[in-house]
Amino acid sequence: MGILNITPDSFSDGGKFLRLEMALRHAEQLIADGADILDIGGESTRPGAQALSLDQELERVVPIVEALSGCGIPLSVDTYKPVVMQAVLSAGADMINDIWGFRKPGAIDAVKESHAVLCVTHMRGDPKTMQEAPLYEDVVTEVGSFLDDRVKALVAAGIEQTRIFLDPGYGFGKCLAHNLSLVKHLPMFMRDGMPILVGMSRKRMLGEITGRKVPAERLAASIAAVLCAAERGATIVRVHDVAETVDALKVWQAVRMAD
Repeated sequence: MGILNITPDSFSDGGKFLRLEMALRHAEQLIADGADILDIGGESTRPGAQALSLDQELERVVPIVEALSGCGIPLSVDTYKPVVMQAVLSAGADMINDIWGFRKPGAIDAVKESHAVLCVTHMRGDPKTMQEAPLYEDVVTEVGSFLDDRVKALVAAGIEQTRIFLDPGYGFGKCLAHNLSLVKHLPMFMRDGMPILVGMSRKRMLGEITGRKVPAERLAASIAAVLCAAERGATIVRVHDVAETVDALKVWQAVRMAD
């Protein structure tokens, strides 16, 4: 999954692809590099981020979804707003990636009649406050329980379980120890064939481990994190650096398949 942030303030690439033509050019490059899915985001969800107005998010994401509809690979939109969900689905989106886990009033209703894939993400708090001393008694158990509850809510609304993906939410209300535990125990989130999506690309947790303060300098760490996740059962990896990640996964897969 290649990341296409149409934001001025994302932690790694904010401001680079605000103009439609630049966003489209980057999308084309991500596809050429081997992305199987594009994840389009109009609102930054980095720690400390301010909420974006509904109109601003619609203005950012709907034109890019319309322009990329028919590009040959599925389009995911990273949003938690029900109105945006409905708008992008009408514009041609194939997937909704919701950091709130479809908890916002109206979110389930916005997606249930579609055929879109739905990614349920765990987040403690909200982007503005989520990294203010997050606490868990058992992070793996608590995240797993949250994901189970959200799956039950979606299924109860008539949504097929085959449409649901799960994301433990690395960096969303977790400290480094929590994130590492969630990576180590990733197989514990496997449930009835629902794919697991993992997003650790360039994140602060990797900077804390390596000492790399600049997100763009965390390529090697991001690839290592992807391989750790893939080895533990991740189905989709959400990354900024598609070409390099594809190469790393090809080598990993070749070794796994060797006699």
